[in-house]
Amino acid sequence: MKIVILGAGPAGLYAGLLIKKAHPTYDITIIERNPANVTYGWGVVFSDRTLASFQRADYRSYEQITSRFVIWDAIDVHYRDEIIRCGGHVIASISRKDLLNILQRRCEEVGITLIFNREIHNLADLGGYDLLIASDGLNSTVRKIHASHFKPSVEPGKARYIWLGAQKVLDAFTFIFRENEHGLFQVHAYPFGGTTSTFIVECDEATWLKAGLNEANEEQSLAYCQRLFAPDLRGAPLLSNNSRWMNFPTLKTKAWHYQNIVLLGDAVHTAHFSIGSGTKLAMEDAIALATALEQQADIESALNEYELERKLVVEIFQNAAQVSQAYFETIKRYLGLEPLPFTFQLLTRSGRISYDDLRLRDPRFGDTIDRWFAQKAAKSRFSLAPPPMFTPFELRDLTLTNRIVLSPGTQEACVQNGMPNDESMAHIKNCYLSGAGLVMTGTMAVSVEGRITPDCMGMYDANHVSEWAKIVQTVHDETPAKIAIQLGHAGRRGATRSRSEGLDRPLRQGSWQIISASPLPYTPQSQVPREMNRSDMEHVCHDFVRAANMAQEAGFDLLQLNFAHGYLLASFLSPLTNLRCDEYGGNLVKRMRFPLEVFDAVRAIWPEHKPISVAISAIDCVRGGLGVEDAVLIAAFLKQHGCDILEVQAGQTTIESEPAYGRGFLTQFSERLRNEAHIPTLVGGYLTTSNEVNTILAAGRADLCIMDIPLQ
Repeated sequence: MKIVILGAGPAGLYAGLLIKKAHPTYDITIIERNPANVTYGWGVVFSDRTLASFQRADYRSYEQITSRFVIWDAIDVHYRDEIIRCGGHVIASISRKDLLNILQRRCEEVGITLIFNREIHNLADLGGYDLLIASDGLNSTVRKIHASHFKPSVEPGKARYIWLGAQKVLDAFTFIFRENEHGLFQVHAYPFGGTTSTFIVECDEATWLKAGLNEANEEQSLAYCQRLFAPDLRGAPLLSNNSRWMNFPTLKTKAWHYQNIVLLGDAVHTAHFSIGSGTKLAMEDAIALATALEQQADIESALNEYELERKLVVEIFQNAAQVSQAYFETIKRYLGLEPLPFTFQLLTRSGRISYDDLRLRDPRFGDTIDRWFAQKAAKSRFSLAPPPMFTPFELRDLTLTNRIVLSPGTQEACVQNGMPNDESMAHIKNCYLSGAGLVMTGTMAVSVEGRITPDCMGMYDANHVSEWAKIVQTVHDETPAKIAIQLGHAGRRGATRSRSEGLDRPLRQGSWQIISASPLPYTPQSQVPREMNRSDMEHVCHDFVRAANMAQEAGFDLLQLNFAHGYLLASFLSPLTNLRCDEYGGNLVKRMRFPLEVFDAVRAIWPEHKPISVAISAIDCVRGGLGVEDAVLIAAFLKQHGCDILEVQAGQTTIESEPAYGRGFLTQFSERLRNEAHIPTLVGGYLTTSNEVNTILAAGRADLCIMDIPLQ
């Protein structure tokens, strides 16, 4: 078989080596556009898991590579003139040039022909071949020629970065954050080769422009970075190698092979440098391709097998890389964090490392995080501190014994007229006996007309007050838990059948007139709501105030208003559901007017010493709807009006809404609202483990967590 490989990077060289080892009679040629011994870049990193696969694939090159390794296990974060160290992260690095030289020599040893300094513009120039392996990088000629079949997409990053070296041996993977008159700059640095370190400088576009780096040449950029990071370099010079400022391009390719042509490494995918997986993924592609060619009877089957095996793995890494990339692109929002939580958040940014992972890797660091968090929460010093989830939390005069919130998760457990039944009381009891710091009811309707279904609980009758007062008193008598009530009005999602008969299905009989910001049905089959007039608004506001007074009489510790999921107050907030032309429609400020009127009226009668919360949909998950940027503004408005904490939800504004449901899917929105609007947040999203909760809390992504755990 004749195989041509375009690109003598790690992917192409390693693929050629492994295939030739398995099939010595194959005619394999590797063609590289650059001259021999010319490479760009500095060091590359590998984890111990990656090294195990290299050892199995080709032991000789594995020995040569590992003999040149620089190995470390610590990560240092330089922030606010402090250095925070976390150990246990075993990583190895090698000079990219050394890696290429080792692989080139191994290819020559097994009889592969290497051709350098040859540019290929037309695949016909290659002559005949049975298999063409395109490992010619991000700017792959092969991928461009057959773009209609490979269907690539490239998304440029928002930040600017320049890949430099430093003539300084670091003893840890190092993150450095420095601000000057132009803005914030950050460094990703790590040692390699025994005398040098990779030194990647990154900043946002505005900072890059303000510093004039858009007009700087390589020498000027080098000098600027040398001055800025002089305290960290301590006299060591920075080095350049065809270094220029770039936006990181994330490449995704729909198809990885076409006929007898296959893409490998950066020619088919890229992952942001902040997770250090580019070379690892490329060489693992090579292993997978060589294995598939060995195991399958024909080329087509082998290429299919290769793509099936690698595509999902790469997607997982790319997703983690994009989360990490977005973190560094928006890192300014976290500058309010103190050094320890800032470091913890950085280490857990991509979701691949958690609280439990860090405690296992570095118990000292884990203990330090626990002590810091507990001291902040309890305002006292600890020698042995609990995990973040078991620290107290204060809102006004309310003190929760821990950060866990549990909710019965049902709003239909009633006998008649909105009264709670034995089932609802059993759900509440299970919640408070589980040890949660806060128990939250399901949404209670503020009026008969505000119910979602006829079976929904409510707070609009004197009997409701007396019944709930008994439940609240029981909670207070039997445990230290506190109990919160959520009040809402269904709006256009009202007058529907029980959820057991399907979601948002209108009643067949016994219906009532429903209202909303605009006369838009929730589903094509839904009842068309009547657009609210001023009289309706006054009536609804009165209902909320009455319900809040009843909640106070019943003894609830915290009150929450439901501004989420397309219910009445939410319908005013979203441009998808508020088409009004009066003072209650239009821009966001006008759309917020009525919800804020309700909030202000409730806050005015709710005791000053008791906190009030609002549940909002941070994003509509529909084109043209509310985005997270809008939610940050909404959160800021609510904070100004006296809101103490937000529960973060997403979607359900319309039936077209498609949130990316999954464990922790709401955390990213909570993180933004908390750190940009500077308001405490309560977040759920299928959180089931203490590890998930502790990770969220310690990283400053939320203040309270709703857990979805089975209750007996």
